[in-house]
Amino acid sequence: MPRILIVEDDEDVRALIGHKLRRAGHEVSEAGDGEEGLAAARAGAPDLIVLDWMMPKLTGIEVCAQVRADTALTQPRILLLTAKSQDSDIALAMATGADGYLIKPFRANDLLERVTALLAPR
Repeated sequence: MPRILIVEDDEDVRALIGHKLRRAGHEVSEAGDGEEGLAAARAGAPDLIVLDWMMPKLTGIEVCAQVRADTALTQPRILLLTAKSQDSDIALAMATGADGYLIKPFRANDLLERVTALLAPR
C-alpha cells in the first residue's frame, strides 16, 4: 500500500485530502506545517508527499527543496497543491523538484488522478 504524507496547514483541506486518499486505499500520514512535514518525510519514508505551498514555518517550496537535497531520503514523488496559479509559480515548483502541481480549489477526482499517475511505476 503506497504511503502518502499530506502537508497542509488548513485542517479542513488536510482532512478532506486524507479522507479521499484513505478511501482510495492509501496509507496516509499528516502534518500541519512545513517543519512538521519535513520531519515526517525524514521519519516516515513516504512514496508521495502532497504539499501545500503557503504554510507557516517552512513553505512548500522550501520543504520540496530540502527533500530533494537530502540524499538520505528515498526521494518521494511530490505533488504541490496550492492556490498559486501563475505560470511562474508552476515553473518555480517544477524547477525546485516538484513532480506535479494541482491548483486549489480542486476536484477530488483530479487529486486522485494525479496521485495515481505519480505513484505509477516509473
